[in-house]
Amino acid sequence: MCDIHVSGRKGWLGWRELPVSPPAMPAGDWHDLSHRLCNDLPVPHVFPVPHFGRVMSMPKDRLNVTQIEMVCHVGTHVDAPLHLFMDGPGFDEIPQTMLHGQGVVWRLDVKPFDEITASMLAEMRPAVRPGDMVLLCTGWSNLFGTDQYMSNAALTVEAAEWLVEKGVKALGVDFATPDMALEKRPKDFDWPVHKVLLGQGTLVVENLTNVDALAGKRVEIVIGALRIAGADGSPARIFARLIDS
Repeated sequence: MCDIHVSGRKGWLGWRELPVSPPAMPAGDWHDLSHRLCNDLPVPHVFPVPHFGRVMSMPKDRLNVTQIEMVCHVGTHVDAPLHLFMDGPGFDEIPQTMLHGQGVVWRLDVKPFDEITASMLAEMRPAVRPGDMVLLCTGWSNLFGTDQYMSNAALTVEAAEWLVEKGVKALGVDFATPDMALEKRPKDFDWPVHKVLLGQGTLVVENLTNVDALAGKRVEIVIGALRIAGADGSPARIFARLIDS
């Protein structure tokens, strides 16, 4: 989650040439890594609460029709480069290959406001490959909806740069944001981790859940995001399954 108010930022560097994941041999069932969307969905105070309601309802009407009102950056969602860069692509311009492929799930033991460093990531196994997605499993999703949830750990800028250098095409976290926790941000905060990742074509996936069973494994990942024209992000239903590596 990030609450951008800066206008006029440019500097998106484009999609990198990354290997396309080869077909994977499944070694387990699909796991749903997404929080349920509902009217009492926990959201940061900087965003309006979502609303899901019926504009037509049976038996009064002949069918049920649900209307959705929400910003793109609550619940389990994906950030597009346009979120931070005015010259970056919106969600309808994201290539399909960026939303599906192989990756790794890394378990990290973190405390409130900890820093996740490049050296910590370099020690993780299985080793990351160019074109992979990386999902971080910290157990923080167990705090979703509590005050403690917003006291998340965060990546250092060097850790973000390390992921880009390794050719990671998407970073997913089971907490609110890979950037500094909201309550710790200074007034001039400028989302440095998001800028490094999104600026160089690494997507950011936030508020994952149910990642524990996949920790320490190679997986196949599907990001089922909405193709919203000109959107800076999208709510997403995200699936992953173990693969034979």
